[in-house]
Amino acid sequence: MNEQTRSALEEIIRREAGADRVSIREAKLLSGGSIQENWFIQAEVAGGAFAPELKLVVRTDAPSGVSGSHCRAEEFVLLKAAHAAGVTVPEPLWLCRDASLIGKQFFVMRYVSGIAASHVVVRDATLGGDRRVLLERLGAELGRIHSIRPPREDLAFLPSPGSSPALQHVARMRRFLDTHRTAHPALEWGLRWLEINAPERGELVLCHRDFRTGNYMVDENGLTAILDWEFSGWGDPLEDVGWFCAKCWRFGGKGEAGGVGAREDLYRGYASVTGRRLEDEDIHYWEVMAHLNWAVIAVQQAERHLSGEETSLMLALTGHIVPELEYEILNMTEAR
Repeated sequence: MNEQTRSALEEIIRREAGADRVSIREAKLLSGGSIQENWFIQAEVAGGAFAPELKLVVRTDAPSGVSGSHCRAEEFVLLKAAHAAGVTVPEPLWLCRDASLIGKQFFVMRYVSGIAASHVVVRDATLGGDRRVLLERLGAELGRIHSIRPPREDLAFLPSPGSSPALQHVARMRRFLDTHRTAHPALEWGLRWLEINAPERGELVLCHRDFRTGNYMVDENGLTAILDWEFSGWGDPLEDVGWFCAKCWRFGGKGEAGGVGAREDLYRGYASVTGRRLEDEDIHYWEVMAHLNWAVIAVQQAERHLSGEETSLMLALTGHIVPELEYEILNMTEAR
């Protein structure tokens, strides 16, 4: 972080915090942000309600992005809605829409400690406390997210999913594949299966749309925060459950729920908040959807690298997971 950005942030934090003076003592870029940048800020605060010290995270755009993700102003509003609903998220503090101050829009939230790295969380049993309790807690958190329902004036920027959230996803993925230079017959097969087996539209709720291991933080005692709201939108609540349980998001862990344990524990926590009993048979559809969605994203990421738009080893390697996802899609649909 250069001195100009540091000085601008000090002034913004001072003004928003109602402080006499703010001095940033530490500023470092946190790992794990491929779509957004997250900067840890430790500041001395003189005067006002936040004295004498603030630990913050400044969240702004990374050099690369993903189509369909929310801007920082929209993500800030989503975070505020989740926080008000009792979801365990970092407290959103201030939004800055003026991109001229540090070169882009950003928002500021309280720093929360913990580990999110998926490959660490699924393998280190000392993280998250008792895994059954952790999954019950995650289920309950998901239930609180799904308590947010339309219409909401503050969330008016979220588009309607139309008569069928499932078929809207199918149409979006098909539009991309129809114009892509490479044929993917297994993905087309999966899309047709999703189309034929699409569930009727039920209740609409706020879906996180990336609720998985790697997007929540834990410490040795349990859950500390739910992260990354940039893809949230109105949809079927089972979409989030299927995404969390999908094999492609278990990161080598043995547990069917996010690689960390049994899905029954997640279901029990969800029911404790919503009163809804979840059934594997209903969630299977959305697990197939998760594999299709991730496969299409992987194709898109690889295309960014191959086209020269953004040369990146990570993007190139992401493309190599497509055949594995296609294999899973065929396995999941063939028996049905």
